[in-house]
Amino acid sequence: MVKTKAMMIGAGLANMASAVYLIQEAHWSGDQITFYSIDDHGSNDGDEVKYAKDDYWNKNHPTENQAGYVARGGRMLNYRTYVDLMDLLGRIPSGTETGMTAAADTHEFDARHQTFDKARLLQGGKGIVNGSKLGLNNKDRSLLTKLILMPDDQEQRLDNVMIADYFKNDPHMFQTNFWYMWETTFAFRIQSSAQELRRYMHQMIYEFTQIEHLVGVNRTRYNQYESMMLPLINYLKDQGCTFVLNRRVTDWHFKDTPLQDEITVTGLVMTNTETGEEETVDVDEQTAVIFTNGSITDSATMGDYDTPVTENMDYGAASGLWKKATEHFYNLGNPDKFFADRNACEWSSFTLTTKNHLLLNEITRITTQVPGNALNSFISTTPITDLGQKDVNMSIVVHHQPHFTTQKPNESVIWGYFLYPRRHGEFVDKPYIKMNGKEMAEELIGQLSKVDPGPGNIMDKKADIMDSIVNCIPVYMPYASALFNNRAKTDRPKVIPDHSTNLAFTGEFAEQPYQMVFTEQSAVRSGEIAAYHFTGIPMSKLVHTPRYDKDLKTLAKATKKLFS
Repeated sequence: MVKTKAMMIGAGLANMASAVYLIQEAHWSGDQITFYSIDDHGSNDGDEVKYAKDDYWNKNHPTENQAGYVARGGRMLNYRTYVDLMDLLGRIPSGTETGMTAAADTHEFDARHQTFDKARLLQGGKGIVNGSKLGLNNKDRSLLTKLILMPDDQEQRLDNVMIADYFKNDPHMFQTNFWYMWETTFAFRIQSSAQELRRYMHQMIYEFTQIEHLVGVNRTRYNQYESMMLPLINYLKDQGCTFVLNRRVTDWHFKDTPLQDEITVTGLVMTNTETGEEETVDVDEQTAVIFTNGSITDSATMGDYDTPVTENMDYGAASGLWKKATEHFYNLGNPDKFFADRNACEWSSFTLTTKNHLLLNEITRITTQVPGNALNSFISTTPITDLGQKDVNMSIVVHHQPHFTTQKPNESVIWGYFLYPRRHGEFVDKPYIKMNGKEMAEELIGQLSKVDPGPGNIMDKKADIMDSIVNCIPVYMPYASALFNNRAKTDRPKVIPDHSTNLAFTGEFAEQPYQMVFTEQSAVRSGEIAAYHFTGIPMSKLVHTPRYDKDLKTLAKATKKLFS
């Protein structure tokens, strides 16, 4: 099983992590590693619009207004649980801070800009909601406690159980401050997997005591592309790794074997996305194939200030290739569970760039907090769900500025998202997915106006704020939370499938014991496992994962909060 070369399908965080461990722990040279990818942004992205427009998924959806910045999404870090990520960042130089590792860079920045969210929830007629009151009743507490206490070996009892199913006799749960904060912190929906919710309850149990302020949240100095991905790319290129971009791998060649579960890749079929030409790359016996089998930013499209997004119906590059593999073998999961139901996982987001700080200052006044990675969620004042209940309309993240290294001193960048893009706006009467950037900015100002404590109201400054906008880029992501879709444990392949001789799966759609998805932690760990497996390094050498669900002090604090 020990290999001497690796082909990486996908150039996201998981596969780059695998390459770092191959170099540093297995002592490979970089020229033994080749990446094939449609682009190198991955899911941890962020860039100037004029560069992002050339990415694979945007080429057929050109934007006229190419000013400002765009980040399709943004994910929060947490030192306590993201132990593999911090180990990885400690192995590479910072991309912006001389003499620091990327981990030291993040620690130094975060220590000086600690998160303390004063306005986690806001609602018209109430303003800032007291999120410390979780709003749970005894039935809510009982069901949550059962999830928390469920041991790992009973997790399969939650196969194909939606969160809505688990709480089917307790609709009150979805009207609590706890749920509003949990769904918008982690992007769960009621149709998401109860099995995945259980894992979050286990690994993030300490968040009970601080979820209203997000005290445990850590952030990189700049957007995650510049603070995480670029340092990795630069390090791996310096080590001699080969990056072959503009390649979409479309099919496999597998070795014919007597048993149908023996997996040996012998070739990769790929399309050059610039020329349209098809080519086949042979895979010899000494080569491992490390494949990120799903991407939450696949098929994403963007618009601009005056143009809404155009929905792209592509099944996805990574997931499409995963599906091809399942046509050959029966033990590689079920990609349709994650990529065939967009209604369960789609988002719309927006990145708003302004030429002055007027909007930023108004948000500071309304939320009583300075920019610094706060997450503000606006709860509806009327029922908006299929169950006839209130829910969160939209959420925004006001980053510490600058969020991009090339931002001008007078520019501000704000990011926001709609977890349910088919719902209608309150101030712009159309579904969020149909809105252009201007309309999303108007909807944001409207939501802020509902919670504005005065004196005056942000609406009085609407014309000046709209005039200050350089661009507002709407992004539609059909698979943004696909990794939470309702599933069984067998619907995701293992990182190293049984009877695989040279194929590994990495990223958020690979099954790992205990690990929760939608985190840089699980992505990095999957790459680490693949690297160790193919180089004969014992799995006992993996970074130790703490189990806070087994820590009595943590459980005691969580219980106290649960019943407060």
